[in-house]
Amino acid sequence: MIDLRQYRALSFDVYGTLIDWEAGIAAVLREWAGRSGSTLDDEGLLLAYADNEAAVEREYPGLAYAEVLQAAFRRTAADLELPATDEDVQALGRSVPDWPAFDDTHEALTRLKRRYKLIILSNVHAQGVAGSIARMGVEFDQVHTAEKIGSYKPAARNFEVLLSRLDDIEVERPQLLHVAQSLFHDHVPGKQAGLDTVWINRRHDRPGWGATPDPGVGVTPDLEFPSLAAFADAVDEAFNGS
Repeated sequence: MIDLRQYRALSFDVYGTLIDWEAGIAAVLREWAGRSGSTLDDEGLLLAYADNEAAVEREYPGLAYAEVLQAAFRRTAADLELPATDEDVQALGRSVPDWPAFDDTHEALTRLKRRYKLIILSNVHAQGVAGSIARMGVEFDQVHTAEKIGSYKPAARNFEVLLSRLDDIEVERPQLLHVAQSLFHDHVPGKQAGLDTVWINRRHDRPGWGATPDPGVGVTPDLEFPSLAAFADAVDEAFNGS
């Protein structure tokens, strides 16, 4: 067990952890699939989509995230042998600011901010993240996006940039705890970077990986919680019991 009192900052993945990206993506894909004659449910659509997004990010690390979404959508449509118009794929590309926050996000982040500095490490472009921050209603101390970094998680570079900027907020590397849902995007590379990590397992009550690819390798986060609220509860307990 790790001592939650030893950290001074939390770095967060946003989409899947704080913002319900599966709901946002599925809403667009569901409407398109229904018009295209597909019988796949949301889980089936997300499963078809997940590896395509990761592949586009890996192959084109400098591509804007809105364009990543569109390219992944086109590949998914081709895999499913369904038609997709320019308007279909553009709808997904511009949907990011509309993706909903999880019900517990604002309240849990507000509590966590009393104890820690808060950092974003996101694969989404600056405009999308700005819209999501407005939805969350909490101020972050640093925001790092793939757009600024020039690569997408799970690339090691994203975590190198995160760690290189800690001095700017007077935090030392051992004082940073990374909090994320995705084993593939965050926990595998986070552990490789030497970070302690907390898994917010938003899919704890559902089978499969959803919109997140299988991590492909074993990884053991330091702590696991089914929600951000449960993590915030554990933090409050740790500090109140000190």
